[in-house]
Amino acid sequence: MKRKTALTIAGSDSSGGAGIQADIKTMLANGVYAMSAITALTAQNTTGVTAILNSTPEFLAQQLDSIFTDIYPDAVKIGMVSDKELIRVIARKLKQYEARHIVVDPVMVATSGARLISEDAIETLKQELFPLATVLTPNIPEAEVLSGQSIKTAEDMISAAKVISDSYHCAVLCKGGHDLNDANDLLYYEGMARWFRGKRINNPNTHGTGCTLSSAIASNLAKGYDLPAAVEQAKEYISGALAAMLDLGSGSGPMDHGFAIHNAFTNEKEV
Repeated sequence: MKRKTALTIAGSDSSGGAGIQADIKTMLANGVYAMSAITALTAQNTTGVTAILNSTPEFLAQQLDSIFTDIYPDAVKIGMVSDKELIRVIARKLKQYEARHIVVDPVMVATSGARLISEDAIETLKQELFPLATVLTPNIPEAEVLSGQSIKTAEDMISAAKVISDSYHCAVLCKGGHDLNDANDLLYYEGMARWFRGKRINNPNTHGTGCTLSSAIASNLAKGYDLPAAVEQAKEYISGALAAMLDLGSGSGPMDHGFAIHNAFTNEKEV
């Protein structure tokens, strides 16, 4: 039996709610075979990150070589990568292996507004990785950094997405939230803007939503959906994962990535 495949290039989240772990869960739940190349190990839980240990460029290159030369991915999702040399390795390998359906989640600014990577790493992302992307999925603070514009209204989201798309010649999904447009996302694609209305779900456990959405989009692209349909399917999935109301940890907890997986192997033991 053959199955479509997807690769996540991102950091590991030891608490399982975001990063590589969230990506693999999402890809499995969306019907593709998941592979991973780890850019960094993190010590973190639902309350925050306490330590980060980056992969070396040489080891990241070896991971990517191992994947592309054996099980070639139908789509690639790129998440947290904070070192410019690692970014250069990823860009080089994606070009070497002619990777397709590349979804880049530009993890630069935390929900709190804190900058997560250095200016020189951001410039390397812009110069080497973004032009390879099929779609970028910035949140509003990240879209402000990339466009150089302040985003206060829905019209600002459209303007910023157009600037980013024109700059890097790719589609842009500008994600709502951060008190603007709530769960509504804006896709700027082939010179046109399209809104995707989300369901407002009153769930404080939103750890890993960006990772999950971008991985679901990559999964759908791998399966042959066009980009608007891939985004629409991904938003439906993330709404279901939030609506399941999983409650773990003492901080902002994870979603239930397996909310739709129900069979004899997922049932709890009867008492």
